[in-house]
Amino acid sequence: MKKPRALRPESLWRWLRRRVTGSAAVREAALWLRSWPLRLFHRRLAGRKMDRSEIGRMGEHIAARWLASHGRSVLHRNYRGVNRGEVDIVARHRDVLTFVEVKTRTSTAYGRPADAVGPGKQRLIQRGAQDWLRLLGHPRIKFRFDIAEVVLTEGELPHVHIIENAFQLPDNSMAGR
Repeated sequence: MKKPRALRPESLWRWLRRRVTGSAAVREAALWLRSWPLRLFHRRLAGRKMDRSEIGRMGEHIAARWLASHGRSVLHRNYRGVNRGEVDIVARHRDVLTFVEVKTRTSTAYGRPADAVGPGKQRLIQRGAQDWLRLLGHPRIKFRFDIAEVVLTEGELPHVHIIENAFQLPDNSMAGR
């Protein structure tokens, strides 16, 4: 299989569409290419309609690229802690460690994406953050919890909105630190 000469996302996307469209790896690569920051959103991917999980993964790709292009360094994506905690993106913003939850929607008809981060989801993210800090040996660094809202509207550019310091750890959760 001959690879394309130019490494622009448009030419890679065309090259990929001419190849096998049924495999999961090709669909994942297509998701990555389609999540380029300045590409219009289209619900069809490799010949079929995207499902909810693919839209969510595309939103995470877009949010990670947005964070990286706005001065934050993405340290890890989809971190799963040992105590059933999870964090979509762990990033550094200057001297602050940020734990970012990404919520993707194709419409705002049922409210903002951040409205889906309730107390249960916050506890899950907090457990993941505590596991991450435990791996680092509980350093005395500043950290916060952000929410990245990604709205994908058909035929438009993705809209990313970051809510910094969206929620806090409970006061007793870092006792003994």
